[in-house]
Amino acid sequence: MEKNFQFDFERLEVYQKSLMFIDEVFDIYRGLSQDYKISIGSNLVRAALSIANNLAEGNGKRSKKEKNRYFGISLDSTRECISVFNVLKRQSLIEMGRYEKLRADGREITNMIWGLLNAS
Repeated sequence: MEKNFQFDFERLEVYQKSLMFIDEVFDIYRGLSQDYKISIGSNLVRAALSIANNLAEGNGKRSKKEKNRYFGISLDSTRECISVFNVLKRQSLIEMGRYEKLRADGREITNMIWGLLNAS
């Protein structure tokens, strides 16, 4: 097995950023009470995972239409995460500094995904 082999999507900067975003989301999830983990936490984790998973899957598609469909889902999932962060902030379940950082990270990821959509 080749040690340094990378899939094409692993070379995407936005994919790498989405993995860091997922790390932050899991950290938030671990800090939630059991009640919030079941409801809002699992939704947030699924949405964050969807960002990376759809980037990976879409990058392997041959047609522009198929690529754009997956990249669009990734974009939607990023926006879903931002909506959940808004709820977490309103419920005082996330610190303001972390909230602002995650919003900035989400904005950067969405801008990068728009770049992929416009390039494909």
